This record gives sequence, structure tokens and C-alpha cells, in this order.
Amino acid sequence: LLTQGAEALVYRTTHPTPSQPAILKHRPAKPYRHPILDARLSRFRLLSEARMLLKAARAGICVPGVRAADWDAGWLVLEDVGSWTVRRVLREQDGKIDAMLRRVGLEIAKLHRAGCVHGDLTTSNIMLRSQDAPPDSTSAHATDTGAVVEEGKPPLDAPIVLIDFGLAQSSIQHEDRAVDLYVLERAFAATHPIAEPLFKIVLEAYATLKGYSDAKAVLRRLEDVRMRGRKKSMLG
Repeated sequence: LLTQGAEALVYRTTHPTPSQPAILKHRPAKPYRHPILDARLSRFRLLSEARMLLKAARAGICVPGVRAADWDAGWLVLEDVGSWTVRRVLREQDGKIDAMLRRVGLEIAKLHRAGCVHGDLTTSNIMLRSQDAPPDSTSAHATDTGAVVEEGKPPLDAPIVLIDFGLAQSSIQHEDRAVDLYVLERAFAATHPIAEPLFKIVLEAYATLKGYSDAKAVLRRLEDVRMRGRKKSMLG
């Protein structure tokens, strides 16, 4: 068992062969719900997550590949991309991370340009692909730099992978995209003592993606979302 959330249990396993690591995401039955309603909700949410992952992958965004699913049993098998989250990198990395942060910003912009919003965009849901986890055939492109690092630890120029699409949805609304960015900004503030200049790098890169004309409007809307967040904090 890797993590236990409010809705799902996440395990590390293998699939389709014992030599291929994978992630199993299982939505157990909720005893407080009517069984028929619970089964329908679980099926809907797993289907939605798988569809959003496939939509993102087709748009060239690095996400875990979908390997198998059983909607009735309530589980989804995904590619295992490793265990190095951006949260962990921010806490432990001594080297320069500006280039990595720029790639984070570009990957989020690509997601938004594709008409997807993540819904839970935290530093724990953005990862560096491990060298021990080769890209899945259903995932977007990834490059191997050949950089020498300690075993299991990816180089800072490893591909950025967005994970956990359980709350993702299709949207082109500036508000939804701005909320994605605001959630990530709050996660940065909770992770790193000098979060503001680091997150500024993410936003600067976000605004530079070619073919994404909505970026500036989204960043303006982010200012409104921040203002509402401050007022909410002041009011308790």
C-alpha cells in the first residue's frame, strides 16, 4: 500500500507481467452508501479518470499510461513512473531547479491548452519520471538524457509527469484553470520556504507556451482567485 485517500487505495504491483511495475488504484465500496449508487459512482469516477488520462496523453502531455481497468470491481492499473515528486525535490534537492520548474509550467500549460483541468494540482501530483520507469507505450513522449544520478533518483531534467486525475475534468474556463494554478501555488508555499520566486518561474513558463493564447487571461484571473483566497483567510 502506497497511499490511502478518502476515495481510493493506491498499491504498487506488477502488470501485465511480473517484471513490469505498475500502480493499482482501487476504489473500495463505501458502506454508508446504497450499494447500487456506490457502484455507479465508482464506475463513473474511474471511467472519467481513465478518459482524462487518455485525452491528456493524446495531446502530448506526460501522464501515466492506462494499462488495465475493471469498472465493476472498482480498480484501475496505471504505469508506474517512479516515486520522486516535485514536493520531494523541493525539500531535498540542493542543485539548481529553475529549468525543472520551467518544464512544470509548460506541462501545466499544455494540459490547459488541451482543454483539461487537473482539479488537485499539488506538488505531490507532479513527478519526475524515474530512470527505472521507462515510458509506457500509451504515455506521451519522454527523453532519456543519460545523466548520472544515484540509483532510483531521476536527474532534474527527467520528464515531468502529471499524476492522479481523479478530480480532472474537461474545461476551457479561465476560472477553472486559474484555480488549478492557485492550488499549486498554495502547495508550493506549504513545501518550500522561498516559494514565491520559485512559483514565479512556473508562471513565467506557463505564459510562454506556443499556441496557448489564453495564458495571459488565465494569469489575470489568477489574481482574482488569489484575492478571494486572501479574503477567505482573513474571515477565517
